[in-house]
Amino acid sequence: MERFGNFQTTATGSFPHSDDLALSEWLARNLDIPCWPQLPRRDFRERMYIQYSTALPAVKIDAANEKIYFDIGSDFSDQLECFYSHYLAGNLDAFALDPRHAAGFYTMLDILADTPGSFAKGQITGPISFGLTVTDQDLRASLYNDLLADAIIKNVASSARWQARQLLAVRPDVVIFVDEPYMASYGSAFINLSREQVITTLDEVFTAIHQEGALAGVHCCANTDWSVLMATSVNILNLDAYGYMPSLALYPVELHDFLNRGGLITWGIVPNNNDIMRKTPADIARQLLAGFRLIQEKSQANNAPISAEQLARQSIITTSCGLGPATVPIADRAMETLVEVQHILT
Repeated sequence: MERFGNFQTTATGSFPHSDDLALSEWLARNLDIPCWPQLPRRDFRERMYIQYSTALPAVKIDAANEKIYFDIGSDFSDQLECFYSHYLAGNLDAFALDPRHAAGFYTMLDILADTPGSFAKGQITGPISFGLTVTDQDLRASLYNDLLADAIIKNVASSARWQARQLLAVRPDVVIFVDEPYMASYGSAFINLSREQVITTLDEVFTAIHQEGALAGVHCCANTDWSVLMATSVNILNLDAYGYMPSLALYPVELHDFLNRGGLITWGIVPNNNDIMRKTPADIARQLLAGFRLIQEKSQANNAPISAEQLARQSIITTSCGLGPATVPIADRAMETLVEVQHILT
């Protein structure tokens, strides 16, 4: 894990582009930790709640309305049996990404094999966000159906393992990020899960990633109770530092312990919206370093000292969130600015 840090650059994953080859070549050439690109505008099946769903039992894709749901109105025991037979046999190929709906993964895999470098990043939608967003046919969140919830968790874990195995075949240092945007609602009426349930659920996925020899990251694109995520076995915490960096300073003791066990922070400090057109790389670098000073002050006041130098050593930088909703000019400007910010910080 010590090979990661020192303001390495990476990307969240989604982009507004349609050409996976040109984009993958740029990412592999310019980022320290290149990710494979998800292109949801090219095909709705590349959206984060559909792209990883093909192995799940009872799942239905409504192409006309571009949505996904579970149909459990009739018996689906045969589908469950098939799903668990693959899972228990360790048949990871059954959880592979469909090349028709994840061309960027396979394109990037080929490029990484032929490009110098040690690092690679994969990403997958987390079980909490998937289970709270994808409902059954009666609009009930699938995470609250015990049969579906267990299948969702194991599908995420197995698909993450499959990704890690493919990427580790071409790069020695791999991280798989678990995207959990719904964690922004943790503690509200929208998530009826205890702290222990969240930790246990996510740790099942993180343990699976570690089983393949990769690092595990978690991404939440808004504010949350960061102490919950830092209590898991995750290696890398990714937050929208452009909008929410001060919120992490509210957990100085937990952050101190997380960093001292070797954890890293991926700071989403480069805006992924129109702000990028008025913010200079120097502005963004100053904002990040100001956040470091705030964390240092808060940690010292709580007898859990974290230095700005330690934060720098254990930092990765990226955009505030995925670029899929942005325009191509904004996305290109954000990625170019990211590289320029790194040059300033190092």
